[in-house]
Amino acid sequence: MSVLDQLATALATGGVRVVDLTHTLDPDFPVIVLPPEFGQCARFRMEEVSAYDHRGPAWKWHNISMSEHTGTHFDAPVHWVSGRDVPNGHVDEIDPAAFVGPVCVIDCSEGAARDEDFELTPAVIETWEAAHGRIPEGTWVLMRTDWSKRRGADYLNMREDGAHSPGPTPEGIRLLVEGRGIRGFGTETVGTDAGQGAHYTPPYPAHYILHGAGRYGLQCLSNLDQLPPTGAILIAPPLKIRHGTGSPLRVLALVPGEGA
Repeated sequence: MSVLDQLATALATGGVRVVDLTHTLDPDFPVIVLPPEFGQCARFRMEEVSAYDHRGPAWKWHNISMSEHTGTHFDAPVHWVSGRDVPNGHVDEIDPAAFVGPVCVIDCSEGAARDEDFELTPAVIETWEAAHGRIPEGTWVLMRTDWSKRRGADYLNMREDGAHSPGPTPEGIRLLVEGRGIRGFGTETVGTDAGQGAHYTPPYPAHYILHGAGRYGLQCLSNLDQLPPTGAILIAPPLKIRHGTGSPLRVLALVPGEGA
């Protein structure tokens, strides 16, 4: 059997399970809130065009609108100023092979439960590696915080001084990008940076360092508690938007099943 035949058999027999890491797009799903002097991210909107009626007797469909960075979404390098000149930095230019690859999940859920501003530091990463092995080059790294279980205002967790949510320190994301050569970084929060990420140097280090190095971001992920620390495969292709800076997408993971 070929490798693809083996995969098809494993999917059919339960040896490999598909986990959906995506939130449902709906008008109530929170989007990032920027200071009022900046432009804002548009929420998801859906308008019925016809529903088997006088507007279209045999079909039902909708018009939809949203920001490129609404819901579970992908960040391309060109999304951030540090990545503006990265070759092939728009979503339609990225090699599709980059959208499928191995994934490591760093479980920070206990820390995030204790501290809403929990930081992914080099020490946290190295402690994880001591238990699970060095993060391989070309791997997606996902920061599990169980933040996706929050709803409504608790998800953004806005205060007078802005949002409060966990994320990587500059040193943490630099270790992953420059020290481990990761493919991309993903979170369960509304962005790849901590809610207070503006106060780091550089500001919003995940965006600045990731995209400046031509790497990718995923945010608003869910169900990371269903993934093993290592051994899963991530599938995360964005829409092929001409000159797109990002895209909503459906992120899937292939994980060992009960039949494995």
